[in-house]
Amino acid sequence: MLSYQHAYHAGNLADVHKHALLGWMLGYLTRKDKPLSYLETHAGRGRYDLSGAEATKTGEAAAGIGRAAAQFAPEHPYSRALAAVRAAHGSTAYPGSPLLAAQLLRPEDTLHLAELHPAEHAALAETMAGDGRIHVHRQDGIAMAQSLCPPTPRRGLLLCDPSWEVKRDYDDIPKALLQLHRKWNVGVLVLWYPILSEQPHRPMLRTLESALPDALRHEVRFPPVRPGHRMEGSGLFVVNPPYGLAEAAKDVARAVATASGG
Repeated sequence: MLSYQHAYHAGNLADVHKHALLGWMLGYLTRKDKPLSYLETHAGRGRYDLSGAEATKTGEAAAGIGRAAAQFAPEHPYSRALAAVRAAHGSTAYPGSPLLAAQLLRPEDTLHLAELHPAEHAALAETMAGDGRIHVHRQDGIAMAQSLCPPTPRRGLLLCDPSWEVKRDYDDIPKALLQLHRKWNVGVLVLWYPILSEQPHRPMLRTLESALPDALRHEVRFPPVRPGHRMEGSGLFVVNPPYGLAEAAKDVARAVATASGG
């Protein structure tokens, strides 16, 4: 399904949760002097303008990173990536996860980014143009990951961040994640999911936690951004979580709670 446009939601509290922990994990992985691979299955356009019509229409960025940025120390990887992107592209620029990863990874690292939506893919390719580390794929992201895993270098992280607009995703995505884990048992596999009022994620998590009991599940809750909005939280399911992630997640939860008035 190609109707989803993240520009309406970029910089919201779910992004803050996801990107702050993704940034921490990449910061942790790059401490070791060994190259790594970064794979992303639903990359989006890479960079967003929070002063654009889409972001201002929903107000999600103003209620998200607009309030949360001050909760992170300047040395936090999320803060460093945000500062670098805004220095280069203006104070209302916001890095999606592909650009966040590109800012935090090193010259010896390799990035594979998949985006199927033609306009989003074109914008992503333009944003990432000229960076020889980065391979932008216009294809189904799960198929890309299946074809590349285990990647070279073998050490690394995969982010799976679907729009969850298709109901069968809640059945198909966990099956794919388990397949990828079997192929790439040393990879850090990160699955983001929304917490909606109907709670469709619960059966999926029962399946994943039964198969992967050592994975880390972390969720934050926040009020719906407007009346009738179904999202009331954000979740991450992390296979092979880096050491210290659980403590880092507590800090991110506090930042989200403060920003949301909780």
